[in-house]
Amino acid sequence: MTPQMLKTPEVDLAYDVHGPLPTADGYPPLVMIGQPMDASGFSTLASHFPDRTVVTYDPRGLGRSTRKDGRVDHAPEIQAADVHAVIEALGAGPVEMFASSGGAVTALALVAAYPDDVTTLVAHEPPLIPVLRDAQAAERARAGVRDAYEHKGWGAGMAAFVVMTSWRGEFTDDYFAQPAPDPAAFGMPTEDDGSRDDPLLSDRSWAVSSYQPDVDALIAARTRVLIAVGEESRDTITGRTSVATAELLGQEATVFPSHHGGFLGGESGYAGQPEAFAHKLREILDDAR
Repeated sequence: MTPQMLKTPEVDLAYDVHGPLPTADGYPPLVMIGQPMDASGFSTLASHFPDRTVVTYDPRGLGRSTRKDGRVDHAPEIQAADVHAVIEALGAGPVEMFASSGGAVTALALVAAYPDDVTTLVAHEPPLIPVLRDAQAAERARAGVRDAYEHKGWGAGMAAFVVMTSWRGEFTDDYFAQPAPDPAAFGMPTEDDGSRDDPLLSDRSWAVSSYQPDVDALIAARTRVLIAVGEESRDTITGRTSVATAELLGQEATVFPSHHGGFLGGESGYAGQPEAFAHKLREILDDAR
């Protein structure tokens, strides 16, 4: 692995190149991105592609990527420009891309704005609230997570987040009638450390989950865009957003093994089925050529 740093007036972007450039196999580099996860979250998945040149990166303001723009919010269009800059810095032409969660939202914004950057995009479970039939209720549920975090700290916020993302089906009155979850029941701290800057639990990433994909631009792009969903996620919020986004693009969501973090290894504490996940991803990329 070769760590790199791309310095711009607004941000110092850290990215890692696993393998040679130019690539040894003649295939494009395989770029893996997430949000709010940084490059470290792809270590297991990347290890299942030893024959490929894999590129991972830390989004601005996360991990090793230091912001200089004075902002704390996370906006897909800005992050798409960052990923575009990294792709240009690679100097290897269009790339293949696997993008998960908020990273999938960034990737959809990237393809819409820079349609020549990516040959094939596998966008795994983009959490796009506007595409849901119950978007207003989903926004209310999201606000509930933020409120729990603001009022009681990280443990309370994360417990609320787990309950929200585990809920099956639309957010009905039954969801909002639930008592606030006890962080201790999830093995999370009950004390408040006073911090309020978590990108997942605060409203700093609401621009990600509120993003409205440019369907016309995505369909018109030369990029082959596939929306992916975990087989265990179908009725959860990110499973439902994936299915709805795929429908907007005139396709069915491609089913991957496991859950929202299906590519993660045991070191994450939320292990999926990374070997089976990597096999499915390789199969899709091979079929796209």
